[in-house]
Amino acid sequence: MTRTPRERAREQTLRDITRIGREHLATVGAAALSLRAVARDLGVVSSAVYRYVAGRDELLTLLVVDGYTELGDTVDAAVAEHTDPREQFLALGRAVRSWALREPARYGLLFGSPVPGYHAPGEQTTDPGTRVVVTVLRILERAHRVGALTATDPSEMDPALSADMREVRGEWGFEIPDAVLARGALVWPALFGVVNFEVFGQYGADSFPHRDELFEHHLGVLADVAGFVRT
Repeated sequence: MTRTPRERAREQTLRDITRIGREHLATVGAAALSLRAVARDLGVVSSAVYRYVAGRDELLTLLVVDGYTELGDTVDAAVAEHTDPREQFLALGRAVRSWALREPARYGLLFGSPVPGYHAPGEQTTDPGTRVVVTVLRILERAHRVGALTATDPSEMDPALSADMREVRGEWGFEIPDAVLARGALVWPALFGVVNFEVFGQYGADSFPHRDELFEHHLGVLADVAGFVRT
């Protein structure tokens, strides 16, 4: 669909506002973001910016969606380079870590402490925000389908939890057993927990100086926990 010159100009202005917002996020942090400061760096009066972004919360939402989208694109590109499910999972984990270390402020906005007074609108942020976990589960689904997973835990699952699993399957259209889905629900937060510890300095300044090697070890353990067969 062809966009009008006005629509193209609006899209460019929103891209400029987002770009400057990213720069301010890295320098002053999410809580101190100011549309007036963005307008100043954009070279316009603040009232002009308010025609595109209603306030700080809307600017934060732009940055949240922008961050999730870039992370999702980065992960998708890394996964697409492999066909083996285990290698796809390892590529996903490396892509998440690399992006987080390259963009710590934006990663912090997505996965760090909540911004006081800000509540992300689900209708705008849920789809981009779940791209990585959906990719993890799709990789598990394919591995299960082609026999590239170790045997799942045969123990019975609590009925309430099993109902939760059915709801997730129905929402996203997954075709995997409860036990496989439960593995995904373990390795996904575990992966981000490992990345959080590194990005937010939780290891301390002197512990584990060989961070690349530590991450690779953790990632391999998570791949084993998920059940991906080594090829």
